[in-house]
Amino acid sequence: MTQTVFIEAINHATKEEMRNDSNVFIMGEDISLSVYGATQDLLSEFGDQRVLDTPLSENGFVGAAVGASLVGKRPLVETVSSFMWVAMDQFISQAAKMRYMFGGQAKLPVTFRVSMLYGSGAAAHHSDRNYPMFMNMPGMKIIVPSTPADAKGLLKTAIRDDDPCIVFEDGNLYGTRGEVPDDEHLVPFGVANILKSGSDVTIVAIAGGVIHALAAAKELESQGVSAEVIDPRTLVPLDKKTILDSVEKTGRLVVVDPAHKVCSAASEISSIVAQEGFWSLQAPIQKVAAEQVHIPYSQALEKLIYPDKDKIITAVNNTLES
Repeated sequence: MTQTVFIEAINHATKEEMRNDSNVFIMGEDISLSVYGATQDLLSEFGDQRVLDTPLSENGFVGAAVGASLVGKRPLVETVSSFMWVAMDQFISQAAKMRYMFGGQAKLPVTFRVSMLYGSGAAAHHSDRNYPMFMNMPGMKIIVPSTPADAKGLLKTAIRDDDPCIVFEDGNLYGTRGEVPDDEHLVPFGVANILKSGSDVTIVAIAGGVIHALAAAKELESQGVSAEVIDPRTLVPLDKKTILDSVEKTGRLVVVDPAHKVCSAASEISSIVAQEGFWSLQAPIQKVAAEQVHIPYSQALEKLIYPDKDKIITAVNNTLES
């Protein structure tokens, strides 16, 4: 095991998969410059035939990646969550639906790495956490790593998968450190990670919400409350069993989601537990998600929108008092 920064883990996964399979190539805007660090040294090792700087046209290069995947390549595309909107026709009408509409005769082994750069005063046009919208569309796998080990293992699994995968990377985690296995490391889809065991309340936390959930659980522990913290790791497929089994044990559920609260991943998880685990619940489900407003430029206002430790503790106390 080696202590690795989140963004370095992504870089290592990319290099390993490009070395393992010559059909893997990466494309995106300014990736040869490695603006965020995830594509560091790729150009020098693999050359400009496999490390492709694209024009400022998401609709164009997302479509090119989908087409390349249909003819046997395994493209890895780097983009930003807020720029996905201009490529929605390619994401939804093509990538998500093509395998179904071709009767399973086509494979689309394309992976999109999507940076979610919120919480830093980037305002409404550049602060999206839009994974719930893509959960709503069948045909794509939705990955939300929260640790360096999962960032590496899930990305490697995505690149090897024969379906379109979108790896949503929380930019607030890019500088976090964690242990990553030194040997071949693959993390399967649809298997949640129980980060902390507990008996009084289940906290399911997504992406950057995990850090706040663990901080809340630590403080709650000092108050005599035992919280179980679960990271689903992938939203499509979703490990319902681990969540339902935990709620059966604790009787209470709090879901932490950095995305807007309406039609969020938290809403879907809450719905599943309400429908399939109703008789396990001893109190109403609590949802801690971003407020239903656009992201302001003011950082003083912006920080009030997202889930944090104190909001999670309040939600836990509400469900314990119900």
